[in-house]
Amino acid sequence: MEAPLLALSLRPNRSLSQRGVTWVMALVALGLVMPLVPLGGTGAGWGMLPFLVAALAGLAWAFRRSFEDGRLTEEFRLWPDLVTVERIEPNGTVQRWHANPFWVRPRLIENAPVEKYLTLTGNGREIELGAFLSPGERVELFDEISAALDRLKTLPSAESP
Repeated sequence: MEAPLLALSLRPNRSLSQRGVTWVMALVALGLVMPLVPLGGTGAGWGMLPFLVAALAGLAWAFRRSFEDGRLTEEFRLWPDLVTVERIEPNGTVQRWHANPFWVRPRLIENAPVEKYLTLTGNGREIELGAFLSPGERVELFDEISAALDRLKTLPSAESP
């Protein structure tokens, strides 16, 4: 199969690397231990310890969950006769959508519950694209996909149905 005219791989933004998470966890642990230092060995210190450990464990769980959710990807591919979107969930589940590019319509919905909600319509379905991206990134993605579809429809060898 020939190379696609447009190939995009979309992934959620990651604000911290694994090393950054380690530093944040160490600083939070240090900050949680500081109030225990003057209370060391007292009943009040032992009473506070389970809550501080629970707070640290909760933060560690949240970071782990964030990294797992970050494995989500969406692959957009455009060929002269086919558009495909493949969404790979963090658990490995794959959802696929395809359509004829001449019938695909990207839509950027302004007044949706999500700001700048991006959808693709074609093949009898409407799918969301890049829901995990920022509103500005969805606008850029909409512009890039729209421009590629417009260029494809003006190619001399392209025949519209």
